[in-house]
Amino acid sequence: MTFAVVALALLALVALLPPAHAVKSHDFKTCAQSAFCRRGRALAARAADAGDAWQSPYSLLHDGLDIDSAGSTLRGRVHSALYPHISFSLHVHVLPDGLFRISMDQVDGLRKRYDEAARWALHRDPPLGTAKWSRGERHIIARSTTSEGGEVELHIQYAPLRISLWQDGKETVSLNGRGLLHMEHFRVKEDAPAPVPVPAVDPAPPSGEQAVLEPPAPAQRPTAWFEGAEEDGYWSESFGGHTDSKPKGPESLSLDITFPHAQHVYGIPEHAAPLSLPTTQPPGNAYTEPYRLYNLDVFEYLPDSPMALYGSIPLMHAHSAAGTVAVLFLTGAETWIDVARPERGAGAGMSTHWVTESGILDLFLLPGPSPAALFKQYTALTGPSALPQLFALGYHQCRWNYISSRDVLDVQRRFDDARMPLDVTWLDVEYAEEKKYFVWDKANFPDPRAMLAAVAEPRRKMVAIVDPHLKKTASYFVYTQAQQRDVLIKKSNGQEYEGWCWPGASAYADFFHPDSWAWWRGLFRLGDAKEGEGWTDSTKDLFIWNDMNEPSVFNGPEITMPKDNLHHGGWEHRDVHNINGMLFQKQTALALTEREHPAKRPFVLSRSFYPGSQKYGAVWTGDNGGTWAHMKVGIPMTLTLAVTGMSFAGADVGGFFGNPSPEMLTRWYQLGIFATFFRGHAHIDTKRREPYLLEDPYRSIVRDALELRYAMLPVWYTLMHEASVSGTPPIRPHYVVFPKHEGGFAIDDQFYIGDAMLVKPVTDAGVTETAVYLPEDQVYYSYSDYTLHRGSASGTHITVASPLDTIPLFYRGGHIVPLRLRPRRSSPLMAHDPFTLVVALSTKRTAQGELYLDDGESFAYQQGELVWRQFTATKAGKKGIRIASLDKVPTHPTETVYDVDLSSKYSAQNEYAKSIEDVRVERIVVLGLSAAPSTVHAVSGSAKVALEFKWTKGSHAEGKKNQEGVASVLVVKDPGVGITKDWEIVIE
Repeated sequence: MTFAVVALALLALVALLPPAHAVKSHDFKTCAQSAFCRRGRALAARAADAGDAWQSPYSLLHDGLDIDSAGSTLRGRVHSALYPHISFSLHVHVLPDGLFRISMDQVDGLRKRYDEAARWALHRDPPLGTAKWSRGERHIIARSTTSEGGEVELHIQYAPLRISLWQDGKETVSLNGRGLLHMEHFRVKEDAPAPVPVPAVDPAPPSGEQAVLEPPAPAQRPTAWFEGAEEDGYWSESFGGHTDSKPKGPESLSLDITFPHAQHVYGIPEHAAPLSLPTTQPPGNAYTEPYRLYNLDVFEYLPDSPMALYGSIPLMHAHSAAGTVAVLFLTGAETWIDVARPERGAGAGMSTHWVTESGILDLFLLPGPSPAALFKQYTALTGPSALPQLFALGYHQCRWNYISSRDVLDVQRRFDDARMPLDVTWLDVEYAEEKKYFVWDKANFPDPRAMLAAVAEPRRKMVAIVDPHLKKTASYFVYTQAQQRDVLIKKSNGQEYEGWCWPGASAYADFFHPDSWAWWRGLFRLGDAKEGEGWTDSTKDLFIWNDMNEPSVFNGPEITMPKDNLHHGGWEHRDVHNINGMLFQKQTALALTEREHPAKRPFVLSRSFYPGSQKYGAVWTGDNGGTWAHMKVGIPMTLTLAVTGMSFAGADVGGFFGNPSPEMLTRWYQLGIFATFFRGHAHIDTKRREPYLLEDPYRSIVRDALELRYAMLPVWYTLMHEASVSGTPPIRPHYVVFPKHEGGFAIDDQFYIGDAMLVKPVTDAGVTETAVYLPEDQVYYSYSDYTLHRGSASGTHITVASPLDTIPLFYRGGHIVPLRLRPRRSSPLMAHDPFTLVVALSTKRTAQGELYLDDGESFAYQQGELVWRQFTATKAGKKGIRIASLDKVPTHPTETVYDVDLSSKYSAQNEYAKSIEDVRVERIVVLGLSAAPSTVHAVSGSAKVALEFKWTKGSHAEGKKNQEGVASVLVVKDPGVGITKDWEIVIE
C-alpha cells in the first residue's frame, strides 16, 4: 500500500471519529425524526384532542378466557376493533410477593414479534404464585398479598381493555387507562386498505363487550381516527445519510401507564437528568423531548437532557408518601417515554406513555409498597448485584492512554511517593497492537508479564480495555476465529457486517449466538494460551474493561449499528439493540471466572447495560465533561442507577474531557470517594492530571479524601454485600431512607451511604459553606469535627462550613460505623488491620450497625467462609450504654435472590474467621454521651476487665432541640476485643 493510500485511509477514519468535544446533537434522532415515536406521539395527541370521547379499540373477549386450576395464570384473547381479523393473546401470571406479569402478543401473524428479552434479563423463570379470582360483567379480579402483608388486586376490565393494580383499596397503577395501547400488527406492504366509510360503532362487538368510540371522520378509512391517515415510515426511513429498511414493516407497541397517586417517578436510566424525572408534556414540562432508551455512544453529553445515553433499564419507580410501586417493561428495542403530571385533582398523579419499536408486551407490576420491598422484588426478577473483589472498591487510575510499561510503573511509583493509596491502573486502546485486543503492542509493552508482576507486588491490579469491534484482517486471530465459527453479525442481506471503529474496518461478534460463548471465554485462558490462539502474556492480576459495546460504530446511523442487521435466530438488531452490550459483559465476566481454579470473582466494567447487568460487574456514566455541571449531574445519574439495580456504578472523576481547575478536581475527588465505583479518567487530549501532580494544598486535600475512601472500605464492602442479598443500593436518595417524608422526595444533591452516613458534596466553585437538609428529629455528627446538628420531623435546613479541605459528611445518630484508619498502599494490604468503631448515639441513646468480611476475592463466602457481625448500643442505667458485638446469622430469604442457603453451611468457627482471629478492635469512639462515665469495662462471661478511656465534654446545650455545638466524645483505646468474637463493653 502506498503512503498516499495509507494517508487517505487515515483521513477517512479521522472523519468518521465521534466529535472530540461537545456532543453534536444533530447526530442523534429526536422523536420527530423517529417514525414510530412520531406515530406514538401523534396517537397520544389525537387522544388528548378527543378528550373524554376517546376510547381504546382493544377489548378482552369473554369467549375462551381461561384461568388455570392453581389460580396462577389467566389466558385470553384480545380483540381490536381496528382490525377485527387480527387476534392477540393476553397472559397474566401471578408471581410471589404480589407481583403480576402481563404479556400480550400477536397470534398467528405473518411474522413473529421478538419475545426473548426476558430470556436475557431475568435471573431465572419467575416461580408462579397464586391468587383468588372473581369474575363480573365488566371486570375480572385477582387478589393476592405481598410478603409484607399488604393486599393486592389486579383488575382487568373487558371493554375497553384496561388493567389496574389496586393496593389496600387504592388504584396505584393503570395500564391503558388513557386508551393509548396499540400493538401494530404485521402486514403485507401491498395490502394498504382503501378508504371506506366508517360505521358509527364496531358493527359486531363481541358478546358482552361495550361498543368502541365513534370515529370522528367518516370519510377516512376505519383506522385513521386511531392510527392516522398516512403510512408514516412503515417500510423504511432515513436519517443522517443512512436508510433503515424495514422488511417486517411497522411493529411498534404503545402503552400508557398511569400512577394515580404518585407525585414523583424515578428510574429509566440512562439520562443526564434529575433523580425525580422532570416532565416532558404540558403542563409545565421541563423537556420537550421524551426520555429515550437507546444505547448510544455520546461524546460529552449534555448535562441536562432526556437524550439517550449508553444504557437502558426500562424500570420506573412511582412514589408518594402513601407508598412506592414500579413497572418493568421488558423490551430490547428503542423506546421513548413521555412523562406528564396532570393538573391536580381527583385521581391526579404521574402519567407516562411508552412507545417501543418492536417486541411483545412483557410487563411486570411490582407492588412495593416500600422502596426496600421494590429492591427485593426487582432483584428477585433480574438477579443479585455481584459482590466484587475488595480491590474493585478501591481507587482506580486511568487515562487514554498510559503509553508504555515504563509509564505504568512510573504512575505506580509516584502514587507511592505521594503516599496516596491505589488499587488499579488501567490501559486504554493504545496498549493493543493496531487496536487488536488480546495482542500487546510489544514496542511499548515489551514484557507485559513483568509489568503486571511489578504492579502486583504491592497487591495491586491492572485493567485493560477489550472492545467488541474486531479488526478485519487475516492477521488477527480473534477475527479469523469468529469468522470460521460463523459468529459475526450479518447485514440484512446475510453477508458479514463491516463497520468502522478504533481499528478501522471492523467486524462484530454476535453474543446472541451460543457458538460465540465458549469461544470468547477461551480467549482469556491463562497459562496454556498459545500465540495466535488466546491472550498470551496475561495474568490473573489483569481484569477487563468492556467499552464501546452499545455498539459504537463511527460510520453507522447515530454512531451505532444499522437496525436491519441480523443476529442469531434471524432477529434484527432493532429487536435486541439495548441488550447487546450486556451479553458482551456477561461472557467476559464468565471468562474471568473460568480462567482460575478455584474461581475468583471477576471485575468487568461495561459502558452499555440492561436489566440483569448488575450480575456481571460495574458500569459508569460514560464520556462526561470536566465541568461543574457534569460533576453536579453525576450525582442524580448514579443515584438513578442505584435505585434501578446498578449498585456498582460511578462517574469519571475530573470528567473525561477538558482540563478542570485544581479546585474543581479537588472537589470532584471529594465527591468520587462516595461512589461505589471510584475511577479517575481523562481523554488523550487532556493534560495529565493524576492526583499526585496537584500542588499543595490541593494534593494534601485529595490525599485526605483518598484515605477517607480507604478508611470506609469496610462500610462499602458491607453495603455491597447487602446489595448482593437484597438489592438495596449502597448509596440511597432521601426517598429511599425516608419514604414518607415529602420534603426529601426530589432531593438529589445529597444522599445517604447506607442508612448510617449523610453526605452533601460541594459541586460549585468558590463555596465556603453549604446548606444541608435534615429530614428527621435526630442528631447528626459532623465527620470532620464532631459538631452536632439536630433536625426536625418536618425537615430542617442547616448551614455548615465547607472550605476546600472539608467535606459536608455526617454520622447519623443511631448508627455504628466500622472504619480502618491505618493508611495502606492498596486495599488487600489492610486485611489484618484493626478496626475503629464509631458509635453515633441517637437521641434515645441507642445505635446499631454491622460489618461483613470475607477473603475479598473468592467464592468461598458462598460456602459459609465469612464473618458477619452485628453491633448494638443500648441504654445502661441512667447515663450509660452497653455496646455489644454478636454473630449475625447469615440466612438469606429464599423468596428473594440468594442462590446459596448458608444456614446449613455456616459456622462461626469457619476457616476464614479463624484466619483473622487476631484482628482486633483498636478503638471505640462514642459520640453524644450525655455525661462523663465513671467506669468502662469489657465483659466476657462473668469476668470484667476495666478499660482506659478519655472523655471530652461537648459544648452543645443538653436537651434543647436544634441546638448546635460540638458533641461529647468518649474514646476507649484498645478495648482488647476481637472483631470475630462476641463481646460486651459497658460504659457507666
